[in-house]
Amino acid sequence: MTLRQEIVGNAMQMAVVSLQPGQTVYCEAGKFLFKTTNVTMETRLGGPSGGSGGQPQGGVPSGGGMGGMLRQAMGTAMQVGQRALAGESLAFQYFTAQGGEGTVGFAGVLPGEMRALELDGTRAWFAEKDAFVAAEASVDFGIAFQGGRTGMKGGEGFVLEKFTGRGTVIIAGAGNFIDLDPADFGGRVEVDTGCVVAFEEGIRYGVQRVGGLNRQGVMNAVFGGEGLSLATLEGSGRVILQSLTIESLANALRKAQGGDKQGPTGGLFSTSAG
Repeated sequence: MTLRQEIVGNAMQMAVVSLQPGQTVYCEAGKFLFKTTNVTMETRLGGPSGGSGGQPQGGVPSGGGMGGMLRQAMGTAMQVGQRALAGESLAFQYFTAQGGEGTVGFAGVLPGEMRALELDGTRAWFAEKDAFVAAEASVDFGIAFQGGRTGMKGGEGFVLEKFTGRGTVIIAGAGNFIDLDPADFGGRVEVDTGCVVAFEEGIRYGVQRVGGLNRQGVMNAVFGGEGLSLATLEGSGRVILQSLTIESLANALRKAQGGDKQGPTGGLFSTSAG
């Protein structure tokens, strides 16, 4: 059953979802805005994963008996543990229309755009942490760890959200979105690590040093505002970038409050407020 949704607004968009009777959509805790009275809301620690066919973990265990309950509990605990390590919300909220069509509204947490991605079961989508807003119950949500070296160098790239299955998933980012395919630019693009919102499976994501260990490389890192690393996206497939990074927004807010700790060099020598 296709998820009927409309993304409205400009500087701070929201998604208005129309649910058919019995249809379920789930969101990350804190992304819900409003609903009609015939839409039930239930908060669960687990979310769809592992090809569960839309059944949220934490529901009725398959197979029954103590063994099924134990497997269910272990699966939910592992999923919650992954989300805790990733710094994600521990709970999901599920919304189901009862007795007729219902409406639910969702939004991200930063001023910016939203996008509805359609999964056909052949390709997964990966998104930066906190990009997920809501999805059909037939879409499985997981956490993908990018790997120690890439994560430690890239900061934002260590943990990715992974979406598989079939159906609609709604994501949000900061500022305006731009869609591109690295294949249209020689097969590779290099971007600020905070600009990546989402990309299709098949795109190779990595992090590289900005310049060499020479004078220009030091100038880029110290005065360029990008730090030591850039994200690299290679291959053929859809990539979504955002025009505003969380770090630049935080720096702008600190300046407005008279608490700019960035100093004259920016980039490498930036310090957090406090």
